[in-house]
Amino acid sequence: MFPTIPNHHALFVLALVVVALLLFSNERVALETSALFVLAVLVLYFSVSPLAVLGHEVSPLRFFSGFSNPALVAVVALMAVGAGVVNTGGLEPIGRVLARLWPTSPRLAVLVMLLCAAFLSAFVNNTPIVILLLPLLSGVAIRTQSSAPRLLMPMGFATLIGGMGTTIGTSTNLIVMNLAQQQGLAPMGMFSFSVIALEAAVVGILYLWLLMPHLLPATIRTVTQGSPRTFSARLKLSETSLAAGKSLADARGLLAGARLLAVFRGSGPELALLPDLRLRTGDILVISDKPERIKEHEAALGATLSAGDSHAPDNGPKEDRQLAEVVVTPGSRLAGDSLAESFFEVRYGLVPIGLYRRGAPYSGAQALDEVVLAPGDVVLVEGTRTQLDAIRRSGRLLLLDATTNLPRSHKAPYALAIIMLVVLTAALNLAPIAVSAVVGVLLMLVTGCLTWIDFAQAVRADVILIIVASLALSLALTVTGGSSYLAQVLHVLGNGLPPALMIGLLILLAALMANTASHVVAAVIGTPVAIDLARSLHAVPTPFVLAVLFGANLCFATPMSFQTNLLVMAAGGYRFRDFVRAGVPLVLLLTVTLTAILATRYHLAW
Repeated sequence: MFPTIPNHHALFVLALVVVALLLFSNERVALETSALFVLAVLVLYFSVSPLAVLGHEVSPLRFFSGFSNPALVAVVALMAVGAGVVNTGGLEPIGRVLARLWPTSPRLAVLVMLLCAAFLSAFVNNTPIVILLLPLLSGVAIRTQSSAPRLLMPMGFATLIGGMGTTIGTSTNLIVMNLAQQQGLAPMGMFSFSVIALEAAVVGILYLWLLMPHLLPATIRTVTQGSPRTFSARLKLSETSLAAGKSLADARGLLAGARLLAVFRGSGPELALLPDLRLRTGDILVISDKPERIKEHEAALGATLSAGDSHAPDNGPKEDRQLAEVVVTPGSRLAGDSLAESFFEVRYGLVPIGLYRRGAPYSGAQALDEVVLAPGDVVLVEGTRTQLDAIRRSGRLLLLDATTNLPRSHKAPYALAIIMLVVLTAALNLAPIAVSAVVGVLLMLVTGCLTWIDFAQAVRADVILIIVASLALSLALTVTGGSSYLAQVLHVLGNGLPPALMIGLLILLAALMANTASHVVAAVIGTPVAIDLARSLHAVPTPFVLAVLFGANLCFATPMSFQTNLLVMAAGGYRFRDFVRAGVPLVLLLTVTLTAILATRYHLAW
């Protein structure tokens, strides 16, 4: 029998959950804006229409409690500690070992790389690990003439698998454990579910090593082939340009195969691309091509690659200038700003000349330095060898090329010692992870491994707001009875299903939410539902909670499900369908594996 429709407060919260899922999956709306909207609407509704539970009114201010939640404090602090490790080059030795191993045994090196990425991600935020390995693997692919796409996605997925291993592996784990404890479950230690995660990781790593490469593009990048990405750039015609005064048809001939996207004249609208259009001095031609050919088109037209009004001084000889690709990473100075606003050319001495953006290409309607950049964008830049080497050593930007020069400083041992102290303190239950992580941040600052600027870049507003908004939704589901209603619905829909298969269903539902909306949302919505479902089945709640935890970490099927997927997508030149083709089988494989492990370990009936 279908459960009774709940009160209007529960119905409103359930409807808001649906809205939140739609907003979080919409890439056109900033994630932090969507999260703030959800939080504001929730608080406003409970202010206008108060809810009384057991004779006590639920204060709307309770929904702001996420800002002081220990899980959020731990997540923010661990992001900062991870930034300190990567800024000092603390992970460099691993990169150097892999670089030395690759020429002698490439297949073994791939396995070692996957194992290292997974192991490190159990203790360190996976973003710095991916940032470390992306340029290394891109360089290996160029020098060994192997397929970069067959290396990068498995590496990124290995960090996600490793993150499932401990309570600090991902923000998802911390949030699930905190919510479960709030609802009466016994606290779990750092390694409480590590054995389960390890058993599943064996299956996952073997898939990444042996099967996934065959599902990915076999593109081989050599030094002569250059980048797999196609960049959009703006060419401004000068008085001496060969294309000035010529028809558009003649100009296309000079471009020799480049795709002409648009033509702009002054501040007017885009001109129609008619063959007899007569080009003038000052016109902007927006073209799309491989990076090494964009400079050739500039010379062929006698035009100038135009980024905007601000330019870095050209100090180096022309023959010493090189092209490089800068990936916009989450939390970097570039994400959420334009190149002009971040003073890119003045700060780094590099001249931006093109932009790669997944999905729709850069249209050229705005000057390149006025485009607001998003994580995953790749900026094509020009600079001297000295400038590029200095940036590689500093680690201030993520450059994709053949370099293996990884940043390192004399403070790296301090950073590694601090993060080991954070982990051991929490693992031995000497202090909660929120406490040890905050102390770790302080030590990073005192020792100079981290600056306040680095801290501000590591702490991301979108992560904070989506966690707070999701925790507010979870609380609202609990106090209104919405989570209990969802659990009853699942119980009815799964009528007759044994507990073991209900575990599998929970994993799949959490994975679906994680890949279409957010892994945080999947965790905070799924946890109270899982607990209520376990109670309705008169079963132990722990395996049901772990099902949500693991399912929310299976972010393999879409590029937007996790921030590192966007970095990997940009670096490897993947398309959406590559994630679906290679990621969905991994989601299903780990769902079956985890279901079997949880059912066996907790003696659940099939």
